[in-house]
Amino acid sequence: MGSLRGSKLRSFLTLLGIILATTTLIAVMSVIHGMDVYIAQNVSDMGADGFRILRMAFIGNFDAKKYMEMVKKNPELRPEEYEFLRSRVRLSKEVGMQVFKRVAAVAGPDRLEDVRLRAVSPNIASMTNVQLASGRMFTPMENDRRMYVALIGNDLKETFFPNVDAVGKIVKLDGRNWEVVGVAKKQGSAFGQSLDNFVMVPIETGFKIYGSRQGLSYMAQAIDQSYLFQAQDEIRMLLRAWRHMRPGQEDNFAIVSSDSLVNAWGQMTGAIAATAVAVVSVFMVVGGVVIMNIMLAVVTERTHEIGIRKSVGARRRDILYQFLVESATLAATGGLAGVILAWIVGVLVRSFTPIPMAMPVSAVVVGVTLSAAVGLFFGIYPAQRASSLDPIEALRFER
Repeated sequence: MGSLRGSKLRSFLTLLGIILATTTLIAVMSVIHGMDVYIAQNVSDMGADGFRILRMAFIGNFDAKKYMEMVKKNPELRPEEYEFLRSRVRLSKEVGMQVFKRVAAVAGPDRLEDVRLRAVSPNIASMTNVQLASGRMFTPMENDRRMYVALIGNDLKETFFPNVDAVGKIVKLDGRNWEVVGVAKKQGSAFGQSLDNFVMVPIETGFKIYGSRQGLSYMAQAIDQSYLFQAQDEIRMLLRAWRHMRPGQEDNFAIVSSDSLVNAWGQMTGAIAATAVAVVSVFMVVGGVVIMNIMLAVVTERTHEIGIRKSVGARRRDILYQFLVESATLAATGGLAGVILAWIVGVLVRSFTPIPMAMPVSAVVVGVTLSAAVGLFFGIYPAQRASSLDPIEALRFER
């Protein structure tokens, strides 16, 4: 450590490759880990025991040919199928349905474009991460009577009713007046897109306005997380029976759970991580070569010191350990500096961009350990050269 402090500029230039490599590695791992956590908690709002039934869904790589085949063979989901499922399921405690639309919202002089209108059954709120900040969810009776009532997201509340209670106020959606009965808690954003720019309305009212023949999907919640796959199989069996599908015939619908979304994301980020490892490996090798060259220079500088140590009884392994420890300490210091730099980058990115970053402890351990290992590996040759010096020749060396 004294030698590091004694030659600050040389030490910094020596460690620059290790610092950049460690920073890159930890930053990439932090982005991937942060997005994993964010997707599990926010983007996938089904929970650990929930799943969706869709007309079609792609998990992983998009295949245009497969998509066109699915468009042709997969019929739209229907309310009649939903009623059939809801009356017969035993392994799902809740089954709901929903339709998504994009509308413009108006209240007084204010206007908000591209609002997500979610026409849902009244039990959907209990199956998602939507929580109430004030008011209530609309009731089954209001749904059955096709009433114009709505639960609004935080964006609409802050835009239209920033300093007053929004419950009881009127919001105009596609030219129709809706009474606000509840306001959802703020959820934040995902990849720069707000999760609070939405309105929930009764699905029967949605059918009355927009029809029920397009865009319908179901949502189900297993009786327990341990029954998730059995509940999916039950829904699959019932839906295939309703559609009179033959044994062995491929499903003409899709079932998606949080696990499948997270697994697909994991496969995609695996390729990103592999690329990052390749880039980091180049940095590490460059940094290791620089450390080896500097350690060779250090051995030359300390030749006289090595001769004195050997003349008073130092063994070859003592000299070997001395330079290996110095090389590893040098590289580990670079790794630690990389960790600190990556943490600063993470704080800045998280504060000023919508990208979620969360530094896992494993990233810190891997970064410092890998850098120390690089120092050990590339320090072996200089250490062996130092330990093999003849003490008499070393004492004769003029600095």
